[in-house]
Amino acid sequence: MVVPFILMVLSLAGAGLAIWQSGPVLSDGLLLALLMVLASVILFMRAALRKPRHWIVIDGSNVMHWGENGTPALAPLHATIRDFRSVGITPVVWFDANVGYKLKDRYMGAYAMARALDLPVSQVRIAPSGTPADPLLLQEAVRLGARVVTNDRFRDWAETHPEVERPGFLLHGRMAGNGVSLDVDPRTEPARARG
Repeated sequence: MVVPFILMVLSLAGAGLAIWQSGPVLSDGLLLALLMVLASVILFMRAALRKPRHWIVIDGSNVMHWGENGTPALAPLHATIRDFRSVGITPVVWFDANVGYKLKDRYMGAYAMARALDLPVSQVRIAPSGTPADPLLLQEAVRLGARVVTNDRFRDWAETHPEVERPGFLLHGRMAGNGVSLDVDPRTEPARARG
């Protein structure tokens, strides 16, 4: 919202300068400045009216095991993503680097996983090889003010990420029919203390 405002101020300053220099005749510079002001006002209004996103971070490497017999599969992820999207919550899905080998016996990067999950690639994260996804997904959840969908307790990360012990930050669940059943309603419980 700051960028359109700055553009609008600069455009108004440019229009004022063009009027001051043009005298009684409208110049091409003035017309351009007026068009810039109009474009800036439109951008400013769009930014002001945009609804803020509500985020959820999904521990994909954990949730993919929620299906039958704990076998890694895409179905639990599809159900989880669908359920959150249906209530207006935007998912970001994190995976360990070995996700492709667990699902398809080959490496799968963010683009391949995004296609497989029908998500924009901007909502899929793969941890670098040799780096666990857990601390990365916890950092992103804190940054977004989001909760984490997982059955992991993140005990190894509790010292550096004390939010894992806050009630409602971790959403535990399971497959239930064609959907997902969570222990806490993500629409009503706070992600973390704000302040």
